[in-house]
Amino acid sequence: MIDLNYFRRVLKEKGLKVTNQRVLILGVLAGRSDKHLTAEEIYELVKAEYPEIGLATVYRTIQLLLELNLIYRINMDDGFVRYEIGHRTGTVNQHHHHLICLKCGELISFEDDLLDHMKERLASSYGFEVVDHEVKLYGYCKKCSAKK
Repeated sequence: MIDLNYFRRVLKEKGLKVTNQRVLILGVLAGRSDKHLTAEEIYELVKAEYPEIGLATVYRTIQLLLELNLIYRINMDDGFVRYEIGHRTGTVNQHHHHLICLKCGELISFEDDLLDHMKERLASSYGFEVVDHEVKLYGYCKKCSAKK
């Protein structure tokens, strides 16, 4: 998980201001790393602590966090774009993947290096360097499977 001190350092290194709004938005995401929040949900959570904030500021900050690779954009095929905190291992973002229940919509995150071997094969066979990927597996969660 990204700590806020790391975030402050990244902003300073990029010549960007460390603002309360930016820190609060990343803090909301970091504090809910098991959730996948929409921009509007982030806005409502930050607004509770910082009532002066505007939705446009939240959107601009989300865009900045995406550009800094501190958060990820996720499309769960439900009509909403969601965001989650980046998972860091040392200085490398660690990908995690998602299991999506087709019945109740539950979203389960899991970490696995499923694609490392495939990325190596693609690089050696085709000279193709994979820089990003997203894995979503659809099925039924334990609770919904038990009801079937």
